[in-house]
Amino acid sequence: MKHIVVVVLICLGLAVAPAIAQAQKIAYIDLQKALNLSAAGKEAKEQIKAQVQGYDAEVKQRQEELKKLKEDLEKQAMLLSEEARSAKERDYQQKVKEYQRFTKDIQETLQQMDADLTRKILENLLEVAQNLGKSEGYTMILEKTESSIVYADDSIDITDKVIQASEK
Repeated sequence: MKHIVVVVLICLGLAVAPAIAQAQKIAYIDLQKALNLSAAGKEAKEQIKAQVQGYDAEVKQRQEELKKLKEDLEKQAMLLSEEARSAKERDYQQKVKEYQRFTKDIQETLQQMDADLTRKILENLLEVAQNLGKSEGYTMILEKTESSIVYADDSIDITDKVIQASEK
């Protein structure tokens, strides 16, 4: 009986040995880090910042205009007839609505610009990671935040390699 158990264990060991001998090369990439630290990611941030600064002057101008209209309305409220005061209030409310619409449009434009730039950069980073995976013989490359990695040794982090390869 002992011989049978030993033979079975040896056979099992021989069957499993090739799988153990063929080590799997696994790595992960932190795409958020790569997005923030890559040249393309930094350039995208600068583009968005420039766009924000471009809108900033117009937003401030409209805020000042609204402030002046409100001050004028408050100063003249007692001097104006009910009809004139109502007309000025309606004009002020219309300007407030236009300002709110304008700022909402700016937000949506900036969000869309950010999403478009991010999507293009991520597509490039993923392509670079796939090429790196093929050329360096990785069996699998995981994304750090999306794959719920609980623990990973830093030695399998290829984020910096992907950043460098994306800039070539």
